[in-house]
Amino acid sequence: MLVVMLLSIGPMLHTLAVSLSSQAKAEAGLVSFWPRGLTYESYHSILKDSQFFRSSWVSVQRVLWTTGLSFIVTLLLAFPLSRETRQFPLRNPFMWLLVFCMLFNGGLVPFYIVVNDLGLYDKMAALVLPSVVNVFNTILVINFFRGVPKELHESASIDGANPWQQLFRIYLPLSLPVLATVSLFVIVTTWNEYLHGLIFIRDPEKMPLQTYLQSIFIKIDPSHMTSEEIIEASKVSNTTLNAAKIIVSLVPIVAIYPFLQRYFIHGIMLGSVKE
Repeated sequence: MLVVMLLSIGPMLHTLAVSLSSQAKAEAGLVSFWPRGLTYESYHSILKDSQFFRSSWVSVQRVLWTTGLSFIVTLLLAFPLSRETRQFPLRNPFMWLLVFCMLFNGGLVPFYIVVNDLGLYDKMAALVLPSVVNVFNTILVINFFRGVPKELHESASIDGANPWQQLFRIYLPLSLPVLATVSLFVIVTTWNEYLHGLIFIRDPEKMPLQTYLQSIFIKIDPSHMTSEEIIEASKVSNTTLNAAKIIVSLVPIVAIYPFLQRYFIHGIMLGSVKE
């Protein structure tokens, strides 16, 4: 376990060291796990730009909307699909449809055409709606619901509880561990996703953080810069800037993960495939 931990932490420490090292040391490949020529210029280059904070706010909104909608859709989709065929006769056709869509897709061009024809281009909805339905997460919740003792469902039915009451008063409270787990999956995936912002968003005001970070690069044009600006720009390279991008993008996930960690292992085991 110690070896696995070191193998996992090693690349992160190296990236952090590169982001804090001078341009010359980083480009020469002299940085290992400790900064050489300590400098914070790479972080200054990112944080001093107002666009960075606008894109951060867009990403926060995107994560909140996607996680909330995905939570609701996954819950409402998994509950009927976890019922017996006699309770939901169309369960198998819907299940096969979900699995088919998980394994096969139409490709990027049809996806772009659909989003554009729906009028979602250059809107927040283009960043949110395509990620709302996650079949893998839905299957985890389905298997969890199937593991809930049938006696609870039967006793609730005898007491006159309708399906909505059974879902929100019995299954939802019991499923918080697995729902917290799949929500963590959605948060991490949504925060790190940049392709949708790249192909669907043109307005910089609506650009998510990861897409914006992908567009940052070092370009020195002496004809339009003062001598002080040239000296400042020369302190940063694409190597150190890219390392700083990675570290900045990790901060929110590292901050959220400890609060959901206690649900993670418990939820993934409860939602796994059972005999």
